Amino acid sequence: MSGVVRIERKERLAPSEVGAINQLLAAAAVADDHAPLDEHAWLDLVQGGRGGFGGLVAYQDGHPHPVGYAQVTRGAGSWGIEYVVDPHHRLPGNTVGAELLAEAGRLIAEQGGGHVHLWTSRSGPASERAAATIGLRPGRALYQMRRPLPIEAELLAGPLPETRAFVPGQDEERWLEVNNRAFDWHPEQGEWDLATLKEREAAAWFDPEGFRVHEQDGRIVGFCWTKVHADHDPPLGEIYVIAVDPSVTRRGLGGGLTLAGLDHLARRGLRTGMLYVDATNTRAVKLYVDLGFTVNHVDQAYVGDIPPIGRG
Repeated sequence: MSGVVRIERKERLAPSEVGAINQLLAAAAVADDHAPLDEHAWLDLVQGGRGGFGGLVAYQDGHPHPVGYAQVTRGAGSWGIEYVVDPHHRLPGNTVGAELLAEAGRLIAEQGGGHVHLWTSRSGPASERAAATIGLRPGRALYQMRRPLPIEAELLAGPLPETRAFVPGQDEERWLEVNNRAFDWHPEQGEWDLATLKEREAAAWFDPEGFRVHEQDGRIVGFCWTKVHADHDPPLGEIYVIAVDPSVTRRGLGGGLTLAGLDHLARRGLRTGMLYVDATNTRAVKLYVDLGFTVNHVDQAYVGDIPPIGRG
């Protein structure tokens, strides 16, 4: 399927454009068994108009709907790119993806350039070739790991850590302190603020009962935040974020909180649990393997530096 590709830059998308792109994202999610934009990127898409945000919509001759979409977002010290091509436009020789990446690279160069992260799901040689066209090379890799639910009785034989539901309007600041201490090394999760957390609380999927916190001496010292992907077929229950305060020395608390979150999801009727973990975090990967998880697929980041250019 070929034809001239036209790419439109958008700093803000009209509701009709958001609707058309959401249809594209839904089709890609079904084809790939994976959401094509992470949650931060999706929020930027629907809210738009933020500094450092750029939406790139690809059209092709003979097709009134978008055939591809890329999103460029300026973060703290680097740029992020994510892109998706309509499943019907992924035949050999089609240039939609390459042209979206080239335009994303130009946009970043015009805005002063900088360090770039491009995230791709189920990465392979085609992803690596596309990333290389704008000078990016393989960087971080994330495993998406899954396991069946409910949990086997022997894993639940020991006492699970006592947890309670997160209380909106009460727990935000205390939770942010723990989260940001636990993830001070993490380029995304370690920089959350109250506005970021409130965005998640406003999401349709947010359920305080699935946001389990563990206290010691009246202080939040660990948590397991779960998320239900009800639009997946069949629905998936995700360990969305899990952490233990670095000051806590109790061994096994992370594993216990994982089991508590999985048990909560199983009691909700979910039959598959899922999480993401950095492939280099061997300690966490081993823990999850010991808890019955296996790798479903790999999300790959491609990284590099794009030099600045003038606007013409």
